[in-house]
Amino acid sequence: MIGRPHRGHAGYWAFLAHRISGLALALFLPLHFLALGLALEGAQKMDSFLAWADSPLLKFAQWLLVLALALHLTGGLRLLMAELWIWSDRQRTWISIASGTAVAVSLVFAFNLGQSA
Repeated sequence: MIGRPHRGHAGYWAFLAHRISGLALALFLPLHFLALGLALEGAQKMDSFLAWADSPLLKFAQWLLVLALALHLTGGLRLLMAELWIWSDRQRTWISIASGTAVAVSLVFAFNLGQSA
């Protein structure tokens, strides 16, 4: 860690998670619009896409997407708090709470994936 002490700080990892989740969401959005566009091309195309999307690999990708959404949301809330409040030594605790909440939300989603009708 010589020369790079900031990489051991929780704030650095929160920054990195926020940036990576933002990039992942930006890459996902055009694919999402493409999938929605299939509905305009007819029920058969949409049904075949939905059948493909029901694979275990896509279920895992859906979980990663929800994790990215939750990480980005909680990271954004953390940034808002950092701008509006004066931070104390409890900043690391807030980062942990935000990260834990993001993972919990994504796990709730993952456990409900198999519950769809």
